Amino acid sequence: MADQPDLVAEATTDPELACPTSAVVDIVFSRWTTPILWTLNMHGRQRFVELQRRIGTITPKVLTQRLRQLERDGMVVRTYHPEVPPRVEYEISELGRSLAPLFAHLAEWSAGNLDKVEQARHDYDTDPPR
Repeated sequence: MADQPDLVAEATTDPELACPTSAVVDIVFSRWTTPILWTLNMHGRQRFVELQRRIGTITPKVLTQRLRQLERDGMVVRTYHPEVPPRVEYEISELGRSLAPLFAHLAEWSAGNLDKVEQARHDYDTDPPR
């Protein structure tokens, strides 16, 4: 246990040690990752253009970057069909699908609490200067 002070000091300077979920948050909750995974989970296998249409405001460049990262992280499976014209489809992997309960809890939390967040913001913004 002589190393314990070193671990405490390291945990206070290294965010990943201080919060072991930070790596998961980086993977799953980046700006566009959640809508991509949500869409693939809800609508199944999608071609690039279908996925882009369902998400709406994402640019092709960003969608390409996020899909590549999600494929690398094992959250999305990319299937290339060598036909003319070539066809590529994306689907959520089993690993990605394992996040569904987490998303369900977040959706439930959102439904029950976002109005409270908005009220807190309103109260904060209308209070006298701090």
